[in-house]
Amino acid sequence: MPVYNKLVRDLIPQVIESTGKEFRTRILDEEEYTKELVVKLKEESEEYFAAQSSKESLEELADMLEVIRALVVVHGATWEELEVLREKKVESRSGFQERVFLIDVHDNA
Repeated sequence: MPVYNKLVRDLIPQVIESTGKEFRTRILDEEEYTKELVVKLKEESEEYFAAQSSKESLEELADMLEVIRALVVVHGATWEELEVLREKKVESRSGFQERVFLIDVHDNA
């Protein structure tokens, strides 16, 4: 019997149940939930880096976004508030569209 001990999407128990398999779950407290979301984000980012195609990469990015959405709530904000923060950063520092790669900075002082 495989042991997972990891945070899963809310409908995964129903998916497992539909296959006739037995399983055990528990509901995490707030502290555990936050910790496991961080673990899940790392897991999803590792899966992104291991992806072999654009399709797989996009699937993993979608998973990462879902985890990020949950983390936003854990940190007491909304997706809209996060978007405002993102936009402020774009206004002050722009984005990554121009593909600028910083090589070094010389301090002439």
